[in-house]
Amino acid sequence: MEQLVKLATQIGERLKASNQTVTTAESCTGGGISYVLTEVAGSSAWFERAFVTYSNDAKRELVGVATDTLVDHGAVSEEVVAEMAAGALKEANADFALAVSGIAGPTGGSEEKPVGMVCFGWATSKGTVTETCLFDGDRHEIRRNTIAHSLCRLLSYLDSEKPEQ
Repeated sequence: MEQLVKLATQIGERLKASNQTVTTAESCTGGGISYVLTEVAGSSAWFERAFVTYSNDAKRELVGVATDTLVDHGAVSEEVVAEMAAGALKEANADFALAVSGIAGPTGGSEEKPVGMVCFGWATSKGTVTETCLFDGDRHEIRRNTIAHSLCRLLSYLDSEKPEQ
């Protein structure tokens, strides 16, 4: 947990320095990313809000994922997390959004989408980037690795971006 909070602290420093905010749309982590981000004192200056979209209804109702996207691609897909991230960005009026949807197990996996498969989306007003990873381990390890990966990639993105003047 200490390493995750260190990552969140670095993210917060970058966002605060550029007067920007972040929001999350989380499925398989159940709010774990937002929990880590808000472990940082003063996070209210840069953490806008979180959407825990564990069910398909929540994905549709809270962050605007299209029913057709869910039907055509399934909840664990890059198409869905792209819509989750874009929807969260819009609904929160934030500068950055990150979204995750995956299969943490121990059940729910298939040959096509095994336990440990997690889809990620990161969105800004410039667009959305997605990625799929396959993590080993039990439910706890998969969720922890998902949180760590999403925060590492966000920090990397923040370090490569220059705030607009």
